[in-house]
Amino acid sequence: MNVLYEYLLALVIFVVIDLTWLSLVALKIYRKEIGKILLDKPKKVSSVFFYLLYILGLVFFVLNPSVSRSSFNFSLIGGLLFGLVTYSTYDLTNLATLKGWSRYITIIDMIWGTILTGIVSILVFYIFVR
Repeated sequence: MNVLYEYLLALVIFVVIDLTWLSLVALKIYRKEIGKILLDKPKKVSSVFFYLLYILGLVFFVLNPSVSRSSFNFSLIGGLLFGLVTYSTYDLTNLATLKGWSRYITIIDMIWGTILTGIVSILVFYIFVR
């Protein structure tokens, strides 16, 4: 049952922080850098599936193992690495295959994914292990 709570908590925290970032900061940068290839509105179903699957991976590979081991270091390093690897997969693939994809967006997004996932990992860890 803890895994379900880890999942739901991580999902809520991640989505709230990410949507705040996207609406207050990133959207302006994205429009400037990749506006020609950006949809007017994101596809909601795809967005929902991203969040559901991303958090599933985060719980399976980072959160559940770090909470089970009571390991802050595993939570922090695992979260940062999971964010870096997953966001890099998306951004570097886009940079390699899409006309008009921005190097600047690649760098910003990889940094954001790394930091966001690290923060979520630490917050969930502290809530469950305190």
